[in-house]
Amino acid sequence: MDITIAGNSVHLHDGGRNLAREVLARQPAVVFIHGARQNHSCWMLQSRWFAHHGFSVLAPDLPGHGGSAGEVLPSVEAMADWIGALLDATGVERAHLVGHSMGSLVTLELAARVPQRVLSATLIGASLPMPVSPVLLDMTRDDETKAAEMVNDWSYSAAARFGGSRLPGLWMSGMNKRLMERQKRGVFHADLSACNAYRRPMESLSGIATPTLVIAGGQDRMTPLKAARAIVSAIPRSRLLILPGSGHALMMERPDEVLDALRDFIGECARQS
Repeated sequence: MDITIAGNSVHLHDGGRNLAREVLARQPAVVFIHGARQNHSCWMLQSRWFAHHGFSVLAPDLPGHGGSAGEVLPSVEAMADWIGALLDATGVERAHLVGHSMGSLVTLELAARVPQRVLSATLIGASLPMPVSPVLLDMTRDDETKAAEMVNDWSYSAAARFGGSRLPGLWMSGMNKRLMERQKRGVFHADLSACNAYRRPMESLSGIATPTLVIAGGQDRMTPLKAARAIVSAIPRSRLLILPGSGHALMMERPDEVLDALRDFIGECARQS
């Protein structure tokens, strides 16, 4: 479905239900926020399950990504403001937020800044801060193809780079490569610059009262396990789930385990809200 925010068309995946606005606002909602140079399709399994089990699903392409128009947002804070505008546009007062990588920072910012709108927060492949090496950042500007190949390689565990998809016949890193190639030029540099510049102090997380789940890959080379542990140590009502053997692209490498974790955690939070 397509909606309009700030005068720009936004592609919003709702899990295939095509729900009317009043229904979206009436059901408990789950917002899925994708990572750098991605779009809503990284959430296909998880979003469809929630959409067909009593939840309203909002899985947008962020501005300038995928099917959404407009300029790429320059900061994590601006992305958080935009997600707030998305909730307003769909009539959703409060939602469960799920973010991957860059999207995990957006989720974290919203949980810290507007906790009254966040029923639960799930951070997948998260790190605070989320530094990007100067070499890679320059490469995203000067040689996007090489930068994408490098990040795509880093996103998967050693085993996943040789196959091992849970869905027979699908090549995980090949699918991700094609998805990244479909994004507009400049998106990658803008996204990684926003991640690199985000500087919320770790000590500020102690004020987050939102139930929080952090899902980390045991072989994540982009947001290492120690970063996930630091976030969990800082947020009072948080828990950590480690998926041994998985790299950064957890939704592709371990789709069933990620879905099970989201289903159990969000279901628990929904019953308590």
